[in-house]
Amino acid sequence: MRKLQSVEPIYLILLAIVVAMVVSNPVYLDYGPMMQLLRRSSPLVVLAIGQLLVIVSGGFDLSVGSLITLVILLSALLLNTSPELVYPCIALSLAIGLASGAVNGLVVSVGKVPSIIATLGMLLMLRGAGFYFSGGSARGNLPDAFRWFGRESILGFPIALLVVIVFAAVAWFLLHNTSFGRQLYMVGANARAARLSGVNVAGVRIVAFMFSGLSAAIAAILLGGFSGVSTSAGAGYELQAISAAVLGGAVLLGGRGSVLPVIAGALALNALFTLLNIWGFPKPLRDVVQGLIIICAVAYSARRK
Repeated sequence: MRKLQSVEPIYLILLAIVVAMVVSNPVYLDYGPMMQLLRRSSPLVVLAIGQLLVIVSGGFDLSVGSLITLVILLSALLLNTSPELVYPCIALSLAIGLASGAVNGLVVSVGKVPSIIATLGMLLMLRGAGFYFSGGSARGNLPDAFRWFGRESILGFPIALLVVIVFAAVAWFLLHNTSFGRQLYMVGANARAARLSGVNVAGVRIVAFMFSGLSAAIAAILLGGFSGVSTSAGAGYELQAISAAVLGGAVLLGGRGSVLPVIAGALALNALFTLLNIWGFPKPLRDVVQGLIIICAVAYSARRK
C-alpha cells in the first residue's frame, strides 16, 4: 500500500485513460495506431518539458503557442521558394525560439515584470508578426525534408519520438544532475534566499525561458511535419503545456516538478482528448474538460504541498 501511495498519481491516471481508450476502440491495441498516437503527442511532450523549467523557476510562459505558429508560417514562406534551405531554416527556427525566450527572461528578470504579463505581451507580438508575414492566411509549403522529423519513422519507430527522448534526457540531466538544476529549484522555492546564497537569479530565469522558447521551436518543427501549415497551428498549446506540467506534479508557485511525470501528464492529456474524440465530444466540451483538469490539478498540488 505504501508503494502505491508513493507512485505519482499521473501514472495511474494515464493508465486508466489508456485502458478506457483501448476498451472504447480496440484498434489502439495495435502497434501502428499506438505509435501514431505517440507521434501526435510529441509536440506537446516537448513543449510541456520546456514549460516545466519555467514553472519550477516560479513563472509561466504563455507565448509558446504563438511562437509555434510563427515558426511554422515563417518556415513555410522561406522554404516555398528555396526548399534546399531546410537545415538553415531549422537552425533559424531554433534561434528564434532562443531569442524569444531570452527576451521573455530579460523582461521578467531585469524589468521585474510578472511572467504572466510579459509572456502575454510576447504572445500578442508573435501572433501579430505571424499574421503580418503570412498576410493572415497559410501560405507557402513545407518540403518533405522538413516534414521528415514530424511524420517519418525508422524501422517503424517515429522520428518524433526519438527527438522527444533526446530532449527529455537533456532536460532530466539539467534538472537533476547539474548545479543549474539545483539553483532552478532554489529560485522557484525562494528567490530571495537563493539570491542571498549567491545564486544568479536573473541568469537562471533567463536560461529557463530560453529553454522554453527552444522547446516551442522544436515542437513547431514536429507539429509542422505532422500537420502542415496553419495560421492556428499553435493555438491553445500554451495552456495544454501548463496543464500537462501541473498534471505531472509541477507546483505553479515554483520549486517543484520533475521531467518524467510531466511527460506522463502530456501523454495523459493527449490520450484524454483522443478518448473524448472517440466518445464524440465536440471541441467546446473538450475545452471545458481541459479547464476542469487545470483547476483540479492545481487544487490537488496546493493541498499536497
